[in-house]
Amino acid sequence: MVDPRNARGIRHRLVVLLTVAVCTVSTGARSFVAVAEWVADLPATPADTLGTGGRCPSESTIRRAVGAMDADAFDAVIGGLVQQLCAAVAPAGRRRVLAVDGKTLRGSRHIDRDGNVVVGRHLLAVIDQHTRVVLGQLDVAGKTSEITAFTPLLDTLTSIDLAETVITADALHTQREHVADLHARGAHWVLSVKGNQPRLRRQLAARPWRQVEISHRAVATAHGRREIRTCKIVTIAAGIEFPHAAQAVQIIRKSRPISARTGKKSRWRTETRTGAAPQVMATLRNLAISLHRLAGAHQHRRRATTSRPRRPPTTPTTQHHLTLPTPWVGHGAADQASDHLSPLL
Repeated sequence: MVDPRNARGIRHRLVVLLTVAVCTVSTGARSFVAVAEWVADLPATPADTLGTGGRCPSESTIRRAVGAMDADAFDAVIGGLVQQLCAAVAPAGRRRVLAVDGKTLRGSRHIDRDGNVVVGRHLLAVIDQHTRVVLGQLDVAGKTSEITAFTPLLDTLTSIDLAETVITADALHTQREHVADLHARGAHWVLSVKGNQPRLRRQLAARPWRQVEISHRAVATAHGRREIRTCKIVTIAAGIEFPHAAQAVQIIRKSRPISARTGKKSRWRTETRTGAAPQVMATLRNLAISLHRLAGAHQHRRRATTSRPRRPPTTPTTQHHLTLPTPWVGHGAADQASDHLSPLL
């Protein structure tokens, strides 16, 4: 990476600041203030090892250096590293499943000096569902621009062979151009069908679903609600005007709240980040999480017991999905990769 700062007056090299940021983010830090405080509290020996023993970098030094970086180039470097590590722990005898999804970064929406509102930075990322790590991400102008960034995002997966890989995405990417590109790469796909494809949705709804037996039923309790999902699968022979579609899946979800506290929103205080800082911080978090998960670490959450109010009526919803012609398994426990990560850690 090229240091974007003026060479005159630099006290801390960019590699030192990024190394410190990765270490701090690994401990759960989410702001530049937390990074600076973590560095200031380091004992002498680790501080000398990191290169901050003589003088600790301040919060403004870290923030300005990170904000002036080429975020896309940094994403490419980190993405290439994670892809190589992820390729070494591919699921044996199972299809690789990748999920494409977008997100708006917290703290990136702000008001500039002229009083104009600057929209938040939006990223489109691809995640490996087996290892649950981010393989790459691109900065897009907004959620509607995700469509044009879909193919360039897949092009960044230089170390991942997409042949026989399953790509999942939300309804925004149910586009004929995307399907044609995936077919040319030899990949399979699972896409949701919603209101943005009204004609296709009507064609799927006209399938004889009442005559189809339920192939899968799942019950889950999370996020203050209890959900029951049922799936039906039919083979598409004709009547669907969508290229390369082989199967259709109908998912019916019934949910009801189980906690009286459901609906309350937590309030978070976030620092405002401008320039490339939001994207670089997101990349650093992705790297820290990826290294932990590839090393076999798992997150455990404690469940809180709550009183159950009177059962309200369920609210069923129906979704239709287009899917691939053969069965597949999309998620599994992460394999141990300590031997591959020891030189990096």
